[in-house]
Amino acid sequence: MDKLCIIGVGLIGGCLALAQRQAGFRGEIVGCDRDGSALEEALALGIIDRAEVEPARAVAGADTVVVAVPVGAMEAVFAAIAPHLDPGAVITDVGSTKASVVTAARSVWSSLPPGFVPAHPIAGTEKSGVGAAFPTLFRGRKVILTPLPETSPAALERVRTLWRDTGAEVVVMPVAHHDEVLAATSHLPHLLAFTLVDTLARMDDSWEIFRYAAGGFRDFTRIASSDPVMWHDICFANREAILGVLTRLEEDLDTLRAAIDRGDGEYVKAVFQRAKRARDHFSTIFIEQP
Repeated sequence: MDKLCIIGVGLIGGCLALAQRQAGFRGEIVGCDRDGSALEEALALGIIDRAEVEPARAVAGADTVVVAVPVGAMEAVFAAIAPHLDPGAVITDVGSTKASVVTAARSVWSSLPPGFVPAHPIAGTEKSGVGAAFPTLFRGRKVILTPLPETSPAALERVRTLWRDTGAEVVVMPVAHHDEVLAATSHLPHLLAFTLVDTLARMDDSWEIFRYAAGGFRDFTRIASSDPVMWHDICFANREAILGVLTRLEEDLDTLRAAIDRGDGEYVKAVFQRAKRARDHFSTIFIEQP
């Protein structure tokens, strides 16, 4: 790459730019964002080399474009950059849902460009904004690529290399499977954390509840400090998969509630034992967020 353009200069975009610099990238990194203060901060921190508010100017001459905006804004960004991309440019994204991103792309391009490679880094923190960026966020984390039939092998390899250079483990899977897996492992936990904190905060003795909250509560609800706009978009972008896993959880919770109500200690203990065995078994592949 000679010129990397990152549209959406927030936490993920900033971490990617820093990771690329740390990996030895010597080309130009252009940041594009509607928020002028975010661009100024990114420039001051040395995260980007040049700032642009207009996507058309930002992507001109770029050989790789990373769209790091909320999934609800993808279509508008694709429409803004489509007429101004270089013919051989590779376009990728960091969205947490892939079917909605592909749908947005197809609504803009009558025929998807061979350089389009949907992607999703499974990494993040509860913090947001470019000021929270650091270069090692993706090290040891997984990045999922969901190439399409139109995707060229060369474009796929460039995006694979882009993420490997950050220290990430890159895997490939179909779009639909990605959305099903992430609904269960990422989207559902965020919904639970947001809902639990909101429920407790609206209780009459909420001050006492939060005052005496122990480490388990803080660990479980840490992700409730994530960007509400981003997660609002994810809820509706991956609606069907999220509703499916929510329905399964509701059924299991109803069964557990009924067991507690009737004093069925054996059932409750069996659930807890199965959960502990599963958690202990899979703990070796869990990657704790910073």
